[in-house]
Amino acid sequence: MSILFPKSEKLKSTKTIARLFEEGRSITEFPVKLIYIEQKTEQKTQAAFAVPKRNFKSAVDRNRIKRQLREAYRLHKLLLSPNTGKNFAFLFLYIGKNKPEYVFLEKAMRVLLKKLRNENS
Repeated sequence: MSILFPKSEKLKSTKTIARLFEEGRSITEFPVKLIYIEQKTEQKTQAAFAVPKRNFKSAVDRNRIKRQLREAYRLHKLLLSPNTGKNFAFLFLYIGKNKPEYVFLEKAMRVLLKKLRNENS
């Protein structure tokens, strides 16, 4: 598993995203909530990132938080053990009400990925 975050690892399928909300399991480490399902058809684990418009009216703020979440995921996705043979679809949802500092997002991402690894090992 590479430290890059290529296009093939970005979750864009509306059907898969709908399945995430219907069937997905979740783990929360404030201020980030991870919703995930196991994928049988995809060759790679895919991830999407969301920040609710209700909490952040400005698109600039939403985009900055999503950029920070993507960077934290890119750096720490190696915490998931790539040898299990399982592929997942992830949706990282920012649930905080204030603009976060990157350090807190990175810590929450690390904890979430470790919890996920422990649940599915």
